[in-house]
Amino acid sequence: MQYSDKVMDHFLNPRNMGEIGDASGVGEVGNPTCGDIMKIFLDIDDQGIINDVKFKTFGCGSAIASSSMATEMIKGKSIQDALTLTNKAVAEALDGLPPVKMHCSVLAEQAVKAALIDYAEKHNVVIPELEGYVIDDAHDHDVPEEE
Repeated sequence: MQYSDKVMDHFLNPRNMGEIGDASGVGEVGNPTCGDIMKIFLDIDDQGIINDVKFKTFGCGSAIASSSMATEMIKGKSIQDALTLTNKAVAEALDGLPPVKMHCSVLAEQAVKAALIDYAEKHNVVIPELEGYVIDDAHDHDVPEEE
């Protein structure tokens, strides 16, 4: 399996790893098929800006790289900007993931959304884009077999 230099860089030198003690929102998702678990911690200010974001991921190199890249992509951004994060954008920012590892980028997107849902619930904030959003743990069927 061939990994891009960016995947290897984010795996070997992950950005924003750790946790935020008094996080504004925390999202945890897992894939029961592969065993990857991602936890995203958000620190969101009164203006809806993500001042800090950290992650803890138990999983393969692609899962760690996807978590690291996703945190880099939303740090300093607004909630609205973070909502536009997609697994495709994460994979593209990593210069691609092998098809069998695309579910790692899906987990990263879902973990961010789960953390935003948690933030909304804790702070009585309505995020219309996340109304009715369901974290689908059996999402492998959404991943194309080949690029």
